[in-house]
Amino acid sequence: MKLIIGLIGVAAYLSILTVGGGMAAFPEMKALTVDVFHWLTDSELVHLYSLGQMAPGPNMMMIAGIGEWVAGPVGAILITLAFFLPSGMLTWWMGRVWTHLADWPWRASIERALGTVSIGLLLAGVVSIARAAVSGWPGFAIAASVFTILMITRMNPLPLMLLAAGAGVFLFR
Repeated sequence: MKLIIGLIGVAAYLSILTVGGGMAAFPEMKALTVDVFHWLTDSELVHLYSLGQMAPGPNMMMIAGIGEWVAGPVGAILITLAFFLPSGMLTWWMGRVWTHLADWPWRASIERALGTVSIGLLLAGVVSIARAAVSGWPGFAIAASVFTILMITRMNPLPLMLLAAGAGVFLFR
């Protein structure tokens, strides 16, 4: 029971951080699930996050995988509710308040500031995943190459993902 309560508490806390997107909460999710509570290892969390990215629906449905991994099907259901309900309710409430404040002079400034905060949180999440997923110079070279190509071109990332997977199989076998 203590484990379930811990899962619900962590999920509700992370829920508030994900209002700007799931990647914003990844560094804190890693800190709590891997470093503090030791429910997962770095690689297990990256694998669950990757599955969440590939599955249809919200990418943060990977939270159900964490709940199932730690506490079985009941953990998956409870952690999913605890993760999506707080941020959903906060978003609904803030949407109503934001509409009410349509003529408020500070509104545009707050929107610009929150955009900057969101980008910073997104970068923190990317760095956190890269630390766990990229190993050695070959992995860094693959990641840097894909990043560079994506920044220079408007190319669809799918072919690059396939090429990176092929390079990984060749370099890491």
